Amino acid sequence: MYATDEHREIAVLISGGIDSAILLAEAVRERPAVYPLYLRNGHYWEEVERAHLDRFLEAVRAPTLRPVQVLDVPVGDLYANHWSVTGRGAPGADASNESVDLPGRNVLLLSKALVWCHLRGVPELALAVLKGNPFADATPEFFEAFQGAVNRAIGGSMRVVRPFSGLSKAEVMRRGRDLPLERTFSCIRPLRGLHCGRCSKCAERRRAFVESGIADRTEYADAP
Repeated sequence: MYATDEHREIAVLISGGIDSAILLAEAVRERPAVYPLYLRNGHYWEEVERAHLDRFLEAVRAPTLRPVQVLDVPVGDLYANHWSVTGRGAPGADASNESVDLPGRNVLLLSKALVWCHLRGVPELALAVLKGNPFADATPEFFEAFQGAVNRAIGGSMRVVRPFSGLSKAEVMRRGRDLPLERTFSCIRPLRGLHCGRCSKCAERRRAFVESGIADRTEYADAP
């Protein structure tokens, strides 16, 4: 999976979503030690997301999988009344990609995650960035520059790796077709502990299952 030394430990930014869950599962099979990093921002969906994540981690438990590390990066003071914090007005199924942009998200996540890796001697940090990601903080140029800036700031030598950067979501899902993908979580306005079924992320999830040819066993609170 990784064009790096497979004998090295690695940390994986894990959200509970499909892409990062598959990335983690592959790393668990290939690396001597894998540290799942969950960045808690205070978003509306996090309690439900974390419950799904714990169930997925239990399903892929292995000697190489280390306990999940929760790092707090609160954004309430930055995003204020943003839908991602309040849950009100979350983009619906027909919304554009731009409508679900969280400003500076990768800047916030990577800065703390990379320092965590540096302090614990973990040389690589993996993200499940996919081909065609439209946001400015998901380009190769951004990752190269940000990795370099953090390393210069703390005298580190960590690498940010993106093994799925040349793959579509459907291609990634086919790699994880044997995993319990119903335990992953993609929704931005969950209802009763379930995917709402009507937000933009639920719509994206449904399309991805169809395009990948994998049965969608997700339980949705509502259907469009």
